[in-house]
Amino acid sequence: MKKTLDIESFRAGHFEKGTGYSYFVPEPINNQWQWKDAQLSTLLEKASISLGELNSFARLVPNIDLFIQLHVTKEAVISSRIEGTQTNIDEALLPEEEINPERRNDWLEVRNYSEAMKHAIKDLEKLPLSSRLLCKTHERLLPGVRGKHKMPGAFRKSQNWIGGASLNDAVFIPPAYTYVNELMGDLENFLHNEDIHVPALIRIGIAHYQFETIHPFLDGNGRIGRLLITLYLVSKKILQQPLLYLSVFFEKNKSLYYDNLTRVREKNDLIHWLKYFLTGVDETARQASNTLSEILKLKENVENTLRNTAGRRAHTALVLLSYLFKEPFIHVKQAEEICNLSTKAANGLVNLFVQQGILKEVSGKTRYRLFLFEPYLNLFK
Repeated sequence: MKKTLDIESFRAGHFEKGTGYSYFVPEPINNQWQWKDAQLSTLLEKASISLGELNSFARLVPNIDLFIQLHVTKEAVISSRIEGTQTNIDEALLPEEEINPERRNDWLEVRNYSEAMKHAIKDLEKLPLSSRLLCKTHERLLPGVRGKHKMPGAFRKSQNWIGGASLNDAVFIPPAYTYVNELMGDLENFLHNEDIHVPALIRIGIAHYQFETIHPFLDGNGRIGRLLITLYLVSKKILQQPLLYLSVFFEKNKSLYYDNLTRVREKNDLIHWLKYFLTGVDETARQASNTLSEILKLKENVENTLRNTAGRRAHTALVLLSYLFKEPFIHVKQAEEICNLSTKAANGLVNLFVQQGILKEVSGKTRYRLFLFEPYLNLFK
């Protein structure tokens, strides 16, 4: 029988001596948890309601898959930005040849993350949320970028650290690698343990803190740890679609995010972290519902515009519009292929979209021009 831990009297872990440094070993988390703090209960209720409303709303949206791509791209941009990349959402959606060579490394990091997320969501259909799935996702995160030599797809076999240039001046030193498998096994068991009664949002809030404390990989821990939140909510069917990403909330005040994680380790203040985390879930879920609402309004307005202005081309125009909700950048050549049109007809259709303020030419070229569905992209900024 698992013991019951009081969140208020939680002890985060202890330090052990390495060679010339001390590392932190977190306590296992696979236990029953309880608390007396009324504010935590209120925040849990608010966050759960907002998340439920987002899920209900998403289930009513026709062709919701059309709109998932930009949510994923935005999360890839923001989560990677927390780690220091400079790519913006416009760049992230462009093909590689449109990116300035000096910005391509950052672009590739974001693109890798976007692909890793999409594969991870797909993998949940046949794999449980597990160390195996996280390692698979991690492997997709690092090809061709600065962490490519840091054991992609495998837990670390050496000591890592956070902040500072070396172990000597590190801000935080996670547990020795010999603890990683055991601690990750405990975390995985906690996520799936049906013999304990811990609300899902408390469970994943604790698990995110624990993952970042274990820091099981040599690189990419922040991104995988933030993705873990969404993967858990989807795997438990709390969200039918991957629409909740907390990176925007965390990035809003990056130092507060790190300070709140540190506060658990240094002051055993798990309550403070969970209140911050639940506030983030509540805010982010409500914002995601608002964005979906704005998308549906835009879709209805643009469809009405096209029905009134495209004449006999209305059906073809709506086919092109559907594509733009997945990929907001387009060349005329792509419009030809998507709509099965001649070059002249595709040009005419794209020009109609430009005249109606749906598309905007953004390349400044006279040939192979690039157009953007700007009103849509603006909803994600």
